[in-house]
Amino acid sequence: MSHWPEQPVNIIIQWLKAHSSSLVVADFGCGDARLAKNVKNKVFSFDLVSNDPSVIACDMSNTPLDASSIDVVVFCLSLMGTNFSSYLEEAHRVLKPSGRLLIAEVKSRFDPNTGGADPKMFSKAISDLGFTSTLKDFSNKMFVLLYFQKKEKENSTRKGIEWPELKPCLYKRR
Repeated sequence: MSHWPEQPVNIIIQWLKAHSSSLVVADFGCGDARLAKNVKNKVFSFDLVSNDPSVIACDMSNTPLDASSIDVVVFCLSLMGTNFSSYLEEAHRVLKPSGRLLIAEVKSRFDPNTGGADPKMFSKAISDLGFTSTLKDFSNKMFVLLYFQKKEKENSTRKGIEWPELKPCLYKRR
């Protein structure tokens, strides 16, 4: 990914810089917390394991955040666990009504022609969770950007959401 011509985290950084610095952000699967280091916003950085004191080590399906306390949740190349749907459910829990969900994922994971998930089915599952799609950008050859907004009213029929399987990322040895 370091050889990619464009890094998805930089696009998300630019998105945040174009919006209010008062927005509170949760970066799920933050890695080296690059997002927090490059924006003025208050950012809660989460990863499963970390030696960085600015990163909260936790399971992303159970963060220490209060319900409806976050304006923007980011998943930048971080929907890796087989229980990714529980990460998205946690994002829904912590987001305020009308909060934003920004997802950047490896493009091959959303290519049905090569065994990836159907992006329409993935977007439908997130919509069923209680979000409205605001952006689907497949123009980059390496990754996709999927942006959503949490609906104002709770979706009472959230049980039985059909989540597609996201295939693991395969990296070529160089």
